[in-house]
Amino acid sequence: MTTPTVRTRYAPSPTGMMHVGNLRTALYEYLIARSLGGSFILRIEDTDQERQVEGALDLIYHTLREVGMTHDEGPDVGGPHGPYVQSERLHLYRPHAEQLVAEGKAYHCFCSKERLESVRAAAEAAGNFAGGYDRHCRDLPADVVQANLAAGMPSVIRQKMPLSGTTTFQDAVYGDISVENSELEDQVLLKSDGYPTYNFANVIDDHDMAITHVVRGSEYLSSTPKYNLLYDAFGWEIPTYVHLPLILGKDGKKLSKRHGATSFADLVSDGYLPEAIVNYIALLGWCPKDNTELFTLAELCQAFAIDGISKSPSVFDYDKLTWFNAEYIRKMAPGDFLGLIQPELDHVFAGRPYDAALLAEILQPRVTRLTQVADMVAFLSQRQDYSTDLFSNKKSKTDPALAAQVLPQVVTALEALPNWERQALHDLLINFATAKGLKNGQVMWPVRIAISGQEVTPGGAIEILTILGRDESLARLAIALKKLEGI
Repeated sequence: MTTPTVRTRYAPSPTGMMHVGNLRTALYEYLIARSLGGSFILRIEDTDQERQVEGALDLIYHTLREVGMTHDEGPDVGGPHGPYVQSERLHLYRPHAEQLVAEGKAYHCFCSKERLESVRAAAEAAGNFAGGYDRHCRDLPADVVQANLAAGMPSVIRQKMPLSGTTTFQDAVYGDISVENSELEDQVLLKSDGYPTYNFANVIDDHDMAITHVVRGSEYLSSTPKYNLLYDAFGWEIPTYVHLPLILGKDGKKLSKRHGATSFADLVSDGYLPEAIVNYIALLGWCPKDNTELFTLAELCQAFAIDGISKSPSVFDYDKLTWFNAEYIRKMAPGDFLGLIQPELDHVFAGRPYDAALLAEILQPRVTRLTQVADMVAFLSQRQDYSTDLFSNKKSKTDPALAAQVLPQVVTALEALPNWERQALHDLLINFATAKGLKNGQVMWPVRIAISGQEVTPGGAIEILTILGRDESLARLAIALKKLEGI
């Protein structure tokens, strides 16, 4: 018997942004398929029409493209197991449900909504019935069922669950899981409007698409027996289950918006690179054997293995994600980094000329999120008001009095400088410090404060002088001299 080709599927509902948890599920499905030489399928589950959000489907396609997860089959690329949109498969579900009814494995339930609510309320009040439905219609005589159907009475189709014993399945992460059948409700397969339930459609579609590995969150562990009893009812082979640990916030609660950005789109808007997000999310629940942290997507495809997935919940740490992001920024080619930040720089400088390459050079080692760029360079386009207290610095042993002594002489030297270029500015300031018997910092600090108006800047005095140019630099130095008068 030959081993079937590994096939995984990502089956999102177009109901909004792609949450971190959904993205990790998609990523692990992709990595399992690629690491085992299999196929990654995209299926859209849109049968819950009321929850659909306009534009969400395009967002799914966009996100997968942006992170580099290419699917082998799907609504947009086709394939031999289509259609890949659930609402286009509605004709497939009723025949399967009716097959189970004909085989005595399912039945029509005619209970009204009001009766079901009453039964559930009574069960909760008694505290001794886990299922919620009392199986009132399970053994209705065939003639009654036919008469009700002929009369057009609304009905759902429910599966007959075993009334005793246990259902056990093996999960690739959590091992053997057993559930008492008495805890399982006779689940609805087909609703009265003809739409399948989530569980039922999942099983039909996964079987029809030859899915071998079902990857999902550990919150679905308890409902997996329902899936398996359906597979058994049809006589189909049960897929391999891979349940993933929860993703928590630092407070130990399930990750949500109260912890910060939780969707891929929001994280990108917050200045994180798609590559860094994918790398970090890959490690939320999976650990490589050699404890390597930095991976490209291609490297993840090579290194990933199911046995590296943890049972324990993972904590989403924004500081750690920021570290990953900084590492990716540092590794970028300078031109690529400039391409990313150029729109923001253009916006800040609003048509005024600036040295984009030099700005990128001094920003790249310092930026940890792309959204920092605008604030980091704002002082270059707009003069800052500041106190002369900023001229004090213990490390460089400077204070306002030293600044008042040094800056006028520096200004005179700068005014005479024929070529306002980076190397010339460097040589002038270094030589000035040497000639005056000062440490470099005792010259650089006052100059940088005078031309920036702030304590922390990307780049030092020389880079800032170069970017600002002669006229703006001298104008800012003149303002500083006025501030220091009388000190």
